[in-house]
Amino acid sequence: MDLKKGRLNTGYFFLGLFAIFIGLYPLRFIGLPYEESLLGSKSETLLNSPVYLTAFYMHIFLGGLALLAGFSQFYKKLRRKRPAVHRALGKIYVVAVFLSGFAGLGIAFFATGGIIPALGFAGLALLWLYTTSNAYMSIKKLHIDAHQRWMIRSYALCFAAVTLRIYLPLFTGLLNIDFIPAYKIIAWLCWVPNILVAEFFIVRKLI
Repeated sequence: MDLKKGRLNTGYFFLGLFAIFIGLYPLRFIGLPYEESLLGSKSETLLNSPVYLTAFYMHIFLGGLALLAGFSQFYKKLRRKRPAVHRALGKIYVVAVFLSGFAGLGIAFFATGGIIPALGFAGLALLWLYTTSNAYMSIKKLHIDAHQRWMIRSYALCFAAVTLRIYLPLFTGLLNIDFIPAYKIIAWLCWVPNILVAEFFIVRKLI
């Protein structure tokens, strides 16, 4: 096995590991009291809003599903040997992204910390929807290369769910930054570097 292939296999392994762990992470909040979940910092008004709660849970659970359905799409063997599975998982990913993305856009403006994280998460949701739409339209037109490029961008944005949960304990624990200032930074940091890395991979044709 050459060095490049070894690095790619290692990357795929950790991609899958993080995708599965964070993809299943929302399940731990089933039946959990609000104060012990991700909703612990929200106001009583939001916690009493069925619309907000529906959008919130739709976002996190379907975002998790998108993570789980999406990571396998990068395995060339699956695409070559199981094209029907690849297409089925792709459809699940697209539907999950659209539902999670629109829900995420709605709840972004109620983000803890004010306008800075709100704009960060809204920007993430809009770009996630945009890149996924382009990926879907590209494959409908049988533009395979364009489809792969847009899917790399889309999943890099989807992976913000992972990077956010990596950065939070680093900022609040290791760097000892208060939650609100840390959250304002992480709302952008969790996805802007991801899309830049995706562009690097696309330009270098490493995937």
